[in-house]
Amino acid sequence: MAKPLKAAMKRSAILRRQAKHYADNAFDRVFRAASLVQAGQTPFAVLEDDGLVSLRYYPPLTEDTITFDGEVIPVEQSAHRTPVVIVPPLAVNMLIYDLFPERSLVRYLRARGFEVYLIDWGRPTRAHTHFNLHTYVAEFLPHYLDKVRAHSGQQDLSLHGWSMGGMFTLFHAALSRDPHIRNTVILGAPIDSHASGLIGAMYQRFSDVAEWVRERTGFRIHNLKPHWFHTPGWANTIGFKLTNPVGSVMGYWELLARLGDREFVTSHATTSAFLDRMVAYPGGIIQDTVVRIWIDNQLSEGAIQIGDDFARLENVSANLLAIAGATDTMVTPGAAKRVMDHVSSTDKTFRVTPGGHMGILAGSKAPRASWIAIADWLAERSD
Repeated sequence: MAKPLKAAMKRSAILRRQAKHYADNAFDRVFRAASLVQAGQTPFAVLEDDGLVSLRYYPPLTEDTITFDGEVIPVEQSAHRTPVVIVPPLAVNMLIYDLFPERSLVRYLRARGFEVYLIDWGRPTRAHTHFNLHTYVAEFLPHYLDKVRAHSGQQDLSLHGWSMGGMFTLFHAALSRDPHIRNTVILGAPIDSHASGLIGAMYQRFSDVAEWVRERTGFRIHNLKPHWFHTPGWANTIGFKLTNPVGSVMGYWELLARLGDREFVTSHATTSAFLDRMVAYPGGIIQDTVVRIWIDNQLSEGAIQIGDDFARLENVSANLLAIAGATDTMVTPGAAKRVMDHVSSTDKTFRVTPGGHMGILAGSKAPRASWIAIADWLAERSD
């Protein structure tokens, strides 16, 4: 009897330790999630802050090596001449660019020898609801690029834009015809919105309805005040998750299944720190996006109205690397590839990489699938 009793007591002790481990992880994930978040650890300096928009500069790394996707790589000591300016989309917080110490885009680009700047669009409130495409593309972006040039001492710049940030990059290059925009890297940027699978079909339906309403009533969305279209951050979080509802639910199901795995719990908390803290869209941006990008699909014809002017993609002559996600349902490869038909760049490349809309930028496969290729491509064109 002694041996079975001893074995039972041992199993009971193991179960108690496991139960405590699960309970501790659950408590930390629910009540102390901030302590688990690994994002935002790469140091940066704020060069300018107007109270909403700010410009970050990531100084040289102090280490000789970094761990990148499980591999130790050397930090390049000589810098490429052309700085990289990251142009984010609206609605996201900047943690996406520095998500994990071993999976940080800004950290990796610094290790590859690039001077790295990032424009943080801040957290718009209803006081900024009148901001539209013109505000960001023709006012903010030129101002902060001038600040980068003044700080770096370089005129030529490389711009990196994901999602709406990719559109901002193209629109600015098209409007300004700036010959010193040397390289452009765009990821998941919709050029033909009506070609984006099921979402594209929905946009086409909206377009048909909008045309019917315009012909019979003369009504235009831009006739309404922008504040009616202000979209708070929580709504953007829900909307983003609804683009992949099954994946969102399965993420929490997997958390329950792997609650005993501290590393997974930490990873889940870090990713959620990005997804659950999305930022508001100004109403003017929503008006311009709904009408000009979704309904009228202006970019599919190679030009889009920005204020009283038109950004014509044929005016884009910078070297171009365009990337689309193989499983991106928001911007399918077919919707993104149309950029190749319109720009005048002689050096232009289109790639399809694994991942969805977020995955191509910061997913677990992104470092190997796209970051290395981006850095290699830029390195060949930055000196």
